[in-house]
Amino acid sequence: MRGFFPELAIAAAAFLYGVTFSIVQDALDHTTPMGFNLMRFAIGAAVLAPFALRRSWAGPELRPTDSLRTFLLGGASLGVIAAFAYLTQNIGLEHTSTSNSAFITGLFAVFTPIVEAIVYRRFPRSGIILAVGISIVGLFLLTGAELSMSYGDAVTLVTAVLFGCWYVRTGMLANRFDIFGLTTVQLTVVALVSIPFVAVEGFGQVDTGVILTVAFTGIGCSAVAFSLSAWAQRTIDASRASILNLLEPVVAGVVGYAVGERLGLVGYAGAALILAGIFVAERGTHDGAVSTPNRAT
Repeated sequence: MRGFFPELAIAAAAFLYGVTFSIVQDALDHTTPMGFNLMRFAIGAAVLAPFALRRSWAGPELRPTDSLRTFLLGGASLGVIAAFAYLTQNIGLEHTSTSNSAFITGLFAVFTPIVEAIVYRRFPRSGIILAVGISIVGLFLLTGAELSMSYGDAVTLVTAVLFGCWYVRTGMLANRFDIFGLTTVQLTVVALVSIPFVAVEGFGQVDTGVILTVAFTGIGCSAVAFSLSAWAQRTIDASRASILNLLEPVVAGVVGYAVGERLGLVGYAGAALILAGIFVAERGTHDGAVSTPNRAT
């Protein structure tokens, strides 16, 4: 069972992400996108900082050229990517439906193997390509089987590209540096990048609902889920990690069912296809040696 802990960690992170789609959209009716990000990621960094400060910044596969400077720059690069990914996602949520946002954001499962292939100059294995194809059809069905491209959809497409870069970059750094330290730097940078935007736009209306949403996403989705994802990518390559994270819209659908929303037969078929895609991506990865993530040379 220990061999499946990385997959379980990503599943737990996807669950935390999935249960927040609708509440974040509700919060954005009151607060600005970067105001929300500043509060959320500042809380996440504050929660992780005490743990990070007690540990060394070095990871299990530190390179001879690595230093405190490369550690900080690595975490900062993740923070900048994440900051603009969440900015575009939140802007998109203001101009499109939750289902469209979930589907288009989920296209990171397409962009991650593309970015990985460019960075490592290696074509994705056939199982990943098949899994991506099955999962994207599943996402399309899960979110209503409609093709449209509004302003919000176009902005959210940028989110998917950025998350594809984020998965690959995380895989490059996860073994080199301490997970708590790397995540703390990343969350801090997201909060810092948000400050100039907040200085112009403000926070909007911060009511009790916004505060509760910020607290939940800051602790659960930033501090906990980011750390779980980074730890899992010490043994799972970026392409597999992105496909496993497609559990997120499935969880969002289950949460919607619990509050009275119904996906219909097509939607449930889409959820089943996503799960099938995850099975295809994982098939054979625990036969003998566990596959290890790509490393930049």
